[in-house]
Amino acid sequence: MSRARQAGADPSTPIASLDEAGLVAALRNGDAAAFASLLERYYPAMLRLAQIYVPNRAVAEEVVQETWLAVLQGLARFAGRASLKTWIFRILTNRAKTRGMREGRSVPFSALSDLDASPAEPAVDPARFYPPGQRSAGHWISLPLAWEHLPEERLLAQETRACILQAVAALPPGQRAVISLRDIEGWSAAEVCTILGVSEANQRVLLHRARSKVRHALEHYFAGVSG
Repeated sequence: MSRARQAGADPSTPIASLDEAGLVAALRNGDAAAFASLLERYYPAMLRLAQIYVPNRAVAEEVVQETWLAVLQGLARFAGRASLKTWIFRILTNRAKTRGMREGRSVPFSALSDLDASPAEPAVDPARFYPPGQRSAGHWISLPLAWEHLPEERLLAQETRACILQAVAALPPGQRAVISLRDIEGWSAAEVCTILGVSEANQRVLLHRARSKVRHALEHYFAGVSG
């Protein structure tokens, strides 16, 4: 009997109500319901992350399947030094990177730790500021669009979400991975650093650059709709 059931948990109890130790114990004891719930919770995010590294969705699905097999095979060795979620996604990123290189995807192993090969890349396009030599050098030529006055239903519209996802998809791999995990999946900075193998400083820079580019895309979108 699993530790979760020894503690009085209902076998059909969702994994959200189990503590980490109880969940790991249930998985190690072959609790199919616990594994199914875990799969349902993480599969979509795993697939999205894998697609950053590999050529297409079909390969990404294979990577996710390989990851789950590795998780099941490695549960006995899981020491709990990181959270179960972090451990699973770390396995995923390692396998996705390896598979991406094997498939000829031009994403180097360092893609998520070198600030996308451009440490001096500005977060905002310099063309949006007055150039040196002018009286207002360094100031905005035109201020970013203020969104506070926009109706909430417009900000949440399907077209707006599509614009955001399109902008995220166009980002360099490092920026795309960080903003996807932080702003789409809602994960903490510490989790993202561990899963992607980047420093806290790099994570902040990548996230800032990604958010700036997505905001710029939204400004163009809203300007076009308003025009």
